[in-house]
Amino acid sequence: MNAPLSKIPPLPARARQLLKSVFGYDDFRPGQEQAIAWVVAGQPLLAVMPTGSGKSMCYQLPALIDGGLTVVVSPLIALMRDQVSQMKSLGIAAATLNSLNSEAEADETWAQLRAGELRLLFVSPERLAMDGLRQSLRRLGVKRLAIDEAHCVSEWGHDFRPEYREIRRAVEALGDVPVLALTATADHNTRADIVERLFGAPPEIIVHSFDRPNIDLAFAAKDQPRRQLSEFLDRHRGQNGIVYCSSRARAESLADYFLQNGHEAFCYHAGMELRDRNRNQDRFQREDGVVAVATVAFGMGINKPDVRFVCHADMPSSVEAYYQEIGRAGRDGLPAHTLTLYGLDDMALRRRQIDERDVSDERKRIEMRRLDALIGLCEASGCRRQTLLAYFDETSQPCGSCDVCQGKVQLYDGTIDAQKALSAVVRTGQRFGAAYLSDILTGQASDQITRNGHETLKTFGVGRDKAKQAWSAVFRQLFAVGALASASEEFGGFCLTQKGDDIMRGRETIHLRDAPVKRERAARPGKGGRVAPSANLDDVDETLLAALKKLRREIARDEGVAAFMVFPDRTLIDMVEKRPATLDDMSRVHGIGQRKLSRYGDAFLEAIATAS
Repeated sequence: MNAPLSKIPPLPARARQLLKSVFGYDDFRPGQEQAIAWVVAGQPLLAVMPTGSGKSMCYQLPALIDGGLTVVVSPLIALMRDQVSQMKSLGIAAATLNSLNSEAEADETWAQLRAGELRLLFVSPERLAMDGLRQSLRRLGVKRLAIDEAHCVSEWGHDFRPEYREIRRAVEALGDVPVLALTATADHNTRADIVERLFGAPPEIIVHSFDRPNIDLAFAAKDQPRRQLSEFLDRHRGQNGIVYCSSRARAESLADYFLQNGHEAFCYHAGMELRDRNRNQDRFQREDGVVAVATVAFGMGINKPDVRFVCHADMPSSVEAYYQEIGRAGRDGLPAHTLTLYGLDDMALRRRQIDERDVSDERKRIEMRRLDALIGLCEASGCRRQTLLAYFDETSQPCGSCDVCQGKVQLYDGTIDAQKALSAVVRTGQRFGAAYLSDILTGQASDQITRNGHETLKTFGVGRDKAKQAWSAVFRQLFAVGALASASEEFGGFCLTQKGDDIMRGRETIHLRDAPVKRERAARPGKGGRVAPSANLDDVDETLLAALKKLRREIARDEGVAAFMVFPDRTLIDMVEKRPATLDDMSRVHGIGQRKLSRYGDAFLEAIATAS
């Protein structure tokens, strides 16, 4: 649990000076100051902080304060290299040892290590497992070990990586140096596993609010998913985004479809050639207005602050995975948007996968409860944010900005409709699926229905007042709440549960969602269509912002770095709003420290003066 404020060690006075002079920030983000105080005091710490909360500052600033070497364990080479580039752009001595290093790069890194010049060394868990590296680092002296994406150590986590299990041995080999474990998503089971497997003694534990108020949440049942995704992307044309898919084939198909419709889209999945994956990931990091259409293989190595939207073309694997994936949007604190599509097939597939796993019954029960929590979030009748945060044991007020709070989800007393649907399941022998049963209810005598003699049933045609699509939605929701279960793993179909029997016999009521109303599709702009306005910029001069982005893009191209490594969008927006006229004015802009002020200040002052 979080430590009482009286117990938190005092933070050195120069911490805030460095925060401003190096990073350009006037104050800490929520949770950072407490975590950094523990780290500087040499205490082991597990920090659970949401994506975008500035977790990396919890090891970057201590490395500058005490001047020692911090070894950072990071899961992906691309992420390590990006972080090293960012640190160097701030004047911080950082390097990485990985398999893509040239001989010259490796030699330079070792020379800096021996000279005691490095403050941050990034390595993968596999590299840290090498005895030779451990021994060398112990001789050179390591102040602390920071472990990013620490949930990867736990089988309860959604990104389990066996090589993370070796980190504890590395800690011991380094002389039991203090450990800082960082993650954005970890429930009680995962946190307990992290503590057991990474720490020799109980650490301080900080669990910061999981709330990301700048991210709007929206869900929709699948109804022509390509149309739904296209309409969403059209509203965010020209912005950076990610569309997650459940399979490689689906990612490839949707990427092609979006390309044909004028979006700067590309595909990413683990089955692609490494060269192609790296090229596409670099493109996403460096360019503006690109859409990654990907499996979950894409994302952990992404360190791009201005992702404006994340879509799920299929239901995510868990609430934790959903939270981690949408957390890649809006890391700059500006508004971001999400859309998650889900369907009955998604739910049935996930349940079948759990049933078929070769794990203990207890593990299956826990995973089924997690799936039920995800389905509950999809079908939530109350505020999405409240439902999501409640999963992480956090209470909140209605957010006012999710699709439910905005009245886009309408509920009605669906008990009678549910009884009709459940009766159709029973009267047809509890072995048919939603499409067949919807035909029964709407009175459509297909050849199969006629062969089975089901057109003579009392339930045949009792639901003519609703479209087949609406009845399909009823069956999906009954399955989601556990009133229906899969009748057969091999052939599918529905059977009633005890809950379903209670509803059918009037012992329980149920509220259902109205089926979505078809909307006229807005005309889709072509590739040269209007670019969507930047987030949160209703009162900001878009012309000046465009000029600053153009300058940033040119500098980034010349230096061979991602545009946000020059300045993130939030810094450019602050420039537009403050209109600095001198270097002293520029130093007060959010995110501009001394290094970047001296490096880029004059060029951006000139751009502002020219455009004004």
